[in-house]
Amino acid sequence: MKIKWNGHASFTITSDKGIVIVTDPYDPSGYGGVLKYDPVTDRADGVLISHDHADHNYADSLSGSPQVLKGSGEIKGIQVKAIQTYHDESGGSERGPNTVFAFTVDDVNICFLGDLGHELTTEQIKAIGPVDVLLVPVGGTYTLDADGAARVVNSLKPKVAIPMHFKTEKCDLPIARVEGFLEKMDKVKKLDVSEIEISSGDLPDEGPEVWVLNHAC
Repeated sequence: MKIKWNGHASFTITSDKGIVIVTDPYDPSGYGGVLKYDPVTDRADGVLISHDHADHNYADSLSGSPQVLKGSGEIKGIQVKAIQTYHDESGGSERGPNTVFAFTVDDVNICFLGDLGHELTTEQIKAIGPVDVLLVPVGGTYTLDADGAARVVNSLKPKVAIPMHFKTEKCDLPIARVEGFLEKMDKVKKLDVSEIEISSGDLPDEGPEVWVLNHAC
């Protein structure tokens, strides 16, 4: 399969059979245009939306009339499990709920954390299940910060962690750059590409490895 980081918390995941799932597409005009990324216009079969904020729920930009999931469901035979979490450390009282999605594509277990704002409970970790590739926010302010993200990575024990939701030259939100998170991790690879092709056999034997992607949009 292929995994492409569009920018912010948006990824395009394409299975070997051509099934396309997009996570958290953003509205570049949302919140006064703080995101300068180009719109995500990929053709998609399904879109996963972790919460209804403008920088995460703009499915209208996608082509292909995708199925929109905000909870558990199925996209062309791919079972998607939703785990309810929060956008903050106060049970959602500050920024509301957040949905974590766990699903398997081409025998690779993927977990997309959305705008997770707190460390996971034992019950949530159990519900997520085994993780091969973890898509994890690291920028702080609205989500896990570098320390929290590192602890969540260590609690889920993925083989690969791909950071997202951090400051770049196209993001004017008051969040941190990725380097603070990378300093907390032992195995880091800056791949200098926006899209990778990966199979279960390509995964490292021992993780977690952090793979840093460039934004595509």
